[in-house]
Amino acid sequence: MTAFEELERGDIVWGTDPLSEKGRPMLVLGTPQFSTHGLQLITVLLSSKTYHEESLTLRDGDYEGDPLGKRSHVLPWSLVTLNSAAEVEFYLTSLTDERIEDVVAQTIDYIST
Repeated sequence: MTAFEELERGDIVWGTDPLSEKGRPMLVLGTPQFSTHGLQLITVLLSSKTYHEESLTLRDGDYEGDPLGKRSHVLPWSLVTLNSAAEVEFYLTSLTDERIEDVVAQTIDYIST
């Protein structure tokens, strides 16, 4: 298990999903440290559903570690901030720097429109 404080940009974790009672995989995009709130993980949600036309499909070559078991898709418009270790159940894998940059660029596009 990777400690909450050791997680970094590009890591994929199983975290608390704010939209359901089940958890889901989340891609860490940032790990800001705040003096009053401590470490926070800025993440985007992943889904195995293919009906999201604007999602970014993850291929086996996009992973630094082992690929996820199912074909997954990043939802760059679905940002979630995780505030504590209790919201992260476990570490899954990580993405290559190149694919992370694709996700970040798409997320910025959504935020800035």
